[in-house]
This record gives sequence, C-alpha cells and structure tokens, in this order.
Amino acid sequence: MRFGLALPHYDTSLAGKPAGWQSVRSVAKQAEEAGFDSVWVSDHIFLDWGKYGGSTEPQGALECWTTMSALAAATTRVRIGSMALCNDLRNPALLAKMIASLDVLSAGRLDVGMGAGWYEPEYAAAGISFDPPGVRIARLGEATEIVRRLLSGEEVRFAGNHYRIDGAVCRPGPVQDPRPPLWLGGKGDYLLKTAARVADGWNFSWIGSIDSYEDRKRAADAACEAVEREPSSLRRSVGAYVLAGRDDADLKDRYERLVEVTPDGVLGSSGKPGAGVSWEGFRSTRIAGTTNEVVEQLGRLADLGVEEVIVGLGALPFQVADAGDVDLVAGEVIPQLR
Repeated sequence: MRFGLALPHYDTSLAGKPAGWQSVRSVAKQAEEAGFDSVWVSDHIFLDWGKYGGSTEPQGALECWTTMSALAAATTRVRIGSMALCNDLRNPALLAKMIASLDVLSAGRLDVGMGAGWYEPEYAAAGISFDPPGVRIARLGEATEIVRRLLSGEEVRFAGNHYRIDGAVCRPGPVQDPRPPLWLGGKGDYLLKTAARVADGWNFSWIGSIDSYEDRKRAADAACEAVEREPSSLRRSVGAYVLAGRDDADLKDRYERLVEVTPDGVLGSSGKPGAGVSWEGFRSTRIAGTTNEVVEQLGRLADLGVEEVIVGLGALPFQVADAGDVDLVAGEVIPQLR
C-alpha cells in the first residue's frame, strides 16, 4: 500500500491559518522527507465550508495546476497528483498538453485525478453552466477518452455529444509509459460505469466508513464486469481523514487541538471541544485511533484492494491540523503497512 498526503492549500487549512505557497511547499517537502509516496492538490476557484457545517464565506485557494507545477520543481521523489481536476474548467485537448508537459517537467512523477465538478457557486461565479450530474459525468467521460488518446500519441478526431476535436496532437508526449495514470473521482453508479470504461483508476474521497467503501467497491467491480473488464485492472485509491495518536492520552490531545484549529461549526464552536461533534462521533466516520488501531483500519482497505490512501490530516478536505501529524503517520503508521 502507498500513501499520499492531501496538502493544505486553503485559507484555514494549516493549523487554522492561511496556507500560502511557502507553507504548502514546506509541508510537501516534509512529507517527502518523512516517507510519503505522493502529495495531492484539489481544484477549486474558491471553496466554502458550508457543506461541512462551517461558514459559507469563500476560502481562497492556490490554483491546482500552477501549484502542482511548482511542487514538481520543489520536490525530487514524491509523485504529484490532482484530486481532482474539475473537468469543466479546462478543454480536454489543452489539458492533455498540460499533462504531457508537467509529466516531462516532473520526470514522470504525475498522477491525474479528474472529476465532474460539484461546487455550484464557483460555476456561477465563473459563468459556467452547472448542468445536471448525468450531463457533467457524460462530459467527463468524453474528456477522459480524448485526453487518454492524445497522451497515447494519437492524432485525435472526436465527435461526441459534448466535444468536437479535429486533428489534435500532443507533442512532445509524456515521459511515463504508456502515459500518466488517469483517475476518476466519485461515488455514484454512473461515475463508476464511466471509470470502468475510460479510466485507469477510481478514487473514492472522502470515505466515511470502510463499510461504505466496501459497498462502492462491489459496484465498481460490477461496472467493470458489465464492460467485460477485469475488475482488478481498475486501480483503486481512497481519500481518508486520519487522526492517530501514540496512546489514548496523546490521541485525545491531538483531537482537542484539531477542534481548536478547525473553523467554527465543523467540529465545535469557538474552539471548545465537545460543543459540536463528540470524539465518538468523529472517530465513527474517520480513520481514527491509536497508531495500532489506525494500522488495523487501513489494513482492511488494503485487503479490499486499495493500493493508495491519500491522507487528510484534519476534519476538512486538504487540512493539516498540525505539521507534527505528518511525521507521526509517516513514522509509525506507514511502515507497518508496507
């Protein structure tokens, strides 16, 4: 099993403080030195925490592709991934060119996660039509096919319901053979059918419980079988909130610190543990416990065929409550699962 780190790149993502480029780079280099296999960035023009019980005030964020490019220059070993590119923000022919170029610049360290988009406010702000989920996923499927063919060296002509491509090429091509892996992120049946048809892998983020992942795994297997694809050929990864402690006392301290640095309304109010989500409620929907308990839970995912866990060290996407958690997970959890 491999491990990635979801990097903190939103206004309140790093210990409750804005995560600018200096801190994003610092956490990425820390993850690389500590032993993580990859680092990941999400893709939003802006985001808010209303979905998670927090404020609807827009959170600033570093742009995904620009940040990944800078990370390629700032690191030497870790793979660099998107989780996940909002398909409707970029034309697929241009995206293929961007992917090939960054794969060259990173010496073949790129993973490409793509998604159909879900955050309606940024669509409205950018003047992009927010179509029904089925339309967005169908468009994602066409885009993934176009990108895959271009990265494989084809001169592409494509006439679909959403895109028309007439003689596009992608030169120079990527370093990776045959190309950087393409992951689709999502949970619904139509997304899984699309991934089975056009993608290299499927990402489930964020898991609420291992049982919920197991249900979706069965659906993914069935989607592969429906298109006569061997289910094991569809690679699997998950995004998981992880909170570990060396013992129960250390775990409690880390949870209380997490509550203090998490925006109001998500776990508690005004930094008061217990005013919102209880510890029991928190750990029932996260990978949380002592290091040995976390190893056991992640081991269940390995048994279900998950090859990589993208770790979120907080209560919100791409939050790192404390940089010390990076070293704890890398030093005391990851080695046991390798």
